[in-house]
Amino acid sequence: MGLKEVSSDYTVSLHYDRRLYRQDIEGSIAHARMLANQEIIEHSDATAIVEGLNRIRKDIESNKFPWRPEHEDIHMNIELRLHELIGEPALKLHTARSRNDQVALDMRMYMKEALSDTLDALHGLQWSLVQLAEDNTDVVMPGYTHLQRAQPVLFAHHMLAYFLMFGRDKSRFNQAYERADVMPLGSGALAGLPYPLDREFVRRELGFARISENSMDAVSDRDFMLDFLSAASICAMHISRFAEELVLWSSDEFDFIRLSDDYTTGSSIMPQKRNPDFAEIARGKTGRVYGNLIGLLTTMKGLPLTYNRDLQEDKEGLFDTIDTLIPTLTIFADMVRKMSLNESRLLDAAQGSYVLATDIADYLVSQGMPFREAYRVVSTLSQQLSETGRQFHELTLEEYKTYSPLFDDGVLRITVESSVNARNVPGGTSSESVSEAIAIAKDQLERGNSG
Repeated sequence: MGLKEVSSDYTVSLHYDRRLYRQDIEGSIAHARMLANQEIIEHSDATAIVEGLNRIRKDIESNKFPWRPEHEDIHMNIELRLHELIGEPALKLHTARSRNDQVALDMRMYMKEALSDTLDALHGLQWSLVQLAEDNTDVVMPGYTHLQRAQPVLFAHHMLAYFLMFGRDKSRFNQAYERADVMPLGSGALAGLPYPLDREFVRRELGFARISENSMDAVSDRDFMLDFLSAASICAMHISRFAEELVLWSSDEFDFIRLSDDYTTGSSIMPQKRNPDFAEIARGKTGRVYGNLIGLLTTMKGLPLTYNRDLQEDKEGLFDTIDTLIPTLTIFADMVRKMSLNESRLLDAAQGSYVLATDIADYLVSQGMPFREAYRVVSTLSQQLSETGRQFHELTLEEYKTYSPLFDDGVLRITVESSVNARNVPGGTSSESVSEAIAIAKDQLERGNSG
């Protein structure tokens, strides 16, 4: 490709901004109607404009629209095609409007829809987690710190931790929606416009909550995109953490879960393999979501007010994040619904370790021993059992008493189940606490409020 071809393509954005056609047309229709209502253009011209734009929308959706890359972007393609269809009235559409506030409007409309879709996808994933928790309220597993078995917990309690993570994500996306829900049209290039505009009419037509307050800010603000990208990055991090656990748990070493065949793939050479590729790909895609946030932050960091052509670079990373995040959330919701648990393996992992050490120390505290002394006693006991390959449940009461005379037969009744149910505090892992948490989560989801 020669220099002429490279330079002519360099500023073209049509290949990615054409997805904004619906927002661009809806915004233009509202603008034309407002111009007619304010007697800035004739009603007959506005009618012709609206009819022409609706025809263009149908042509685009039926793949009959004659896209022309030489017109650079979606806005000029629609505007020039409108002139071909209806003639002179099309020339009046851009009255009292700049490309700067037009683009800002399109992106805010698009962003609101993307945020609604993201929230719906998160809602679906939360439902899957709550259902999985409710179906397995009596399954005990080891909880981990430092990826070492720490204390027994209910599997449902573990799932509800992710429910809450994704709830915080919903809260961030809701906040991003509120900040995107501002109607910028009427700001012009940067200084407002010398026409008797009815910006409130356009706001109502397009379903915005409020109008922008400063024309310079309105045409150069991309914070609402950064809000989304930031929330998406945190959400992707949560997905990646969950994906990492699914990868580990589905391995032979853990063998806690089995992922559906829908979400595993075989090896090209090893016929026995069931690779958790969907979870791994989701974990990998987190990096590109982070990168899109950093990309737009970097684009914005040196821009003086107001509009600069650098802002053309605000879209590709945003679109990529939307196209990455929403399918990932949708896939995870179904992957969670279809995975099965190896309950006996989960219980064996909890019982076949020293996860009851804290409970035994707490038992000594209940017998009157200071906690730090109890900690020392049980630490010595755990170390010696580990060296001999024995577990707590294999000890006799007489052996316990060699470590402290405060031990009595109550220590023999400490099990992973008793450990779990001893933690009957709000936010704890007891059966009662978890059942209450599931009921609260379901109520929140049914009311559409879980973040």
